[in-house]
Amino acid sequence: MRERRQNPMSTVRTQNLKNACRALERSTDRTSTWRPVFHLAPVTGWLNDPNGLCQIGETHHIFFQYSPFDVKPGLNYWGHYTTEDFIHYQYCEPALCSDEKFDCHGVYSGSALGQDGTMYLFYTGNVLRRDREDYDYTTAGREHNTIRAESEDGLHFTKKTVLLYNEDYPADLTCHVRDPKVWKDGDSFAMVLGARRKDDVGEVLVYRSDDLKVWTLANRITSQKPFGYMWECPDCFELQGTRFLSFSPQGVAAEDWKYQNIYQSGYCRLEGDLYGEYTLSAFEEYDHGFDFYAPQTYTDRQGRRILIGWLGMPDSDYGYPEREFGWANLLTIPRVLHEKNGRIQQKPLPELQQLRSAEQTVVVQQEFSCRTAAAYEAEIRLTAGKSLRVQFGTDGVLTWDGSFLTLEFGASGCNRPMRQVPLERLEQLRLFCDTSSVEIFANEGEAVFTSRFYADAEQSKLTVQAEQAEVHLWEMQPFCVENLFSGGKQA
Repeated sequence: MRERRQNPMSTVRTQNLKNACRALERSTDRTSTWRPVFHLAPVTGWLNDPNGLCQIGETHHIFFQYSPFDVKPGLNYWGHYTTEDFIHYQYCEPALCSDEKFDCHGVYSGSALGQDGTMYLFYTGNVLRRDREDYDYTTAGREHNTIRAESEDGLHFTKKTVLLYNEDYPADLTCHVRDPKVWKDGDSFAMVLGARRKDDVGEVLVYRSDDLKVWTLANRITSQKPFGYMWECPDCFELQGTRFLSFSPQGVAAEDWKYQNIYQSGYCRLEGDLYGEYTLSAFEEYDHGFDFYAPQTYTDRQGRRILIGWLGMPDSDYGYPEREFGWANLLTIPRVLHEKNGRIQQKPLPELQQLRSAEQTVVVQQEFSCRTAAAYEAEIRLTAGKSLRVQFGTDGVLTWDGSFLTLEFGASGCNRPMRQVPLERLEQLRLFCDTSSVEIFANEGEAVFTSRFYADAEQSKLTVQAEQAEVHLWEMQPFCVENLFSGGKQA
């Protein structure tokens, strides 16, 4: 390993990049169509993967991939939100910019770690060598450097160190090694990196370090049979004593109701030794909707494992009408993870209940229908019968027939037709509908659907059809975001 620290001249480049971003944000209409009420979104431009999720002191840090200059991936930054209660947020200046030779074409995804009063960010520095005759982006002509940045205040990151270069990775890998997730593991530190082998098989690299500087390859983890050509956004954690390996595989073929999106996100149980002999269970998808990708988790001070994902889907043919207004994509609501029977269940973060207002409670016999606000939460408990039909927005439909839970859209889905998951028992549903998104949790998060949809707010309503059910409906108030970088408050 060879260290290369930040060039002092990069301070000027950094400030110029931040000034350009600030000027663009100040000229942006932040009240444009499809803006969310209780989801985090970019001020302008493009948002994708959540990065660097952590809690240090009382403050939760939510970084994200941010390309402000277009509504597609481009010159990117690490955007940065903070919150202490998930109701009031501060929008901070970008934490990382593409301001060095070793990350000049992208400060790609990664993680955060607080240690001895310092916050460290670990990320992939993307460098494209288009001047090379053999450049093909996959096997040649691309640097994928693993980099560490440091901060004393959690806001300003002034030192960058390259930890791993291309030649430091195994020789049978392509130029796609990325997305470091780092955590304290006993007396040392662990890091997982997503990778693509030259034979188009995805895997996860496991590294160890005693000092966060020198990293040694400790293991390579993959499935017994090839499962996609690339595993990105890896994560590794325990829930109730069970260890899980989380990743987002690319190149997995659809099977019946499974793996219906172009890319997937999910997990396997990891049994055995992270640094030695291991076995992986079958892959389970986190979410069966249209728009969920690249999740990341962290543990808060209460000991909860919290997940946030990208509420979008890269390289898909879905429509995203907000791009006409100069911005794109959302982050999911935070979710608390639990283990049950070897699988992960996701529950909405309880703090979101503080946004509830104007509660309605209705006992449904056969049918109930009402107009809805632009943003609301609905809880539906099925108390009799073996079927349920819920219509929301203008043409969003969720049905359960005793065997499958199915989500369908008409025109409001913008080319999102149908998704489903087997479900033999349905007792409870929670729907979180925002201006252009829905997150659906069945049976306390046993099955989850996440999707964008674009309904006419003036025509939106909620209709519940069941033999008997109980419906609780709340209007969701906006959370408050104080913009410390480009000015103003937005709700």
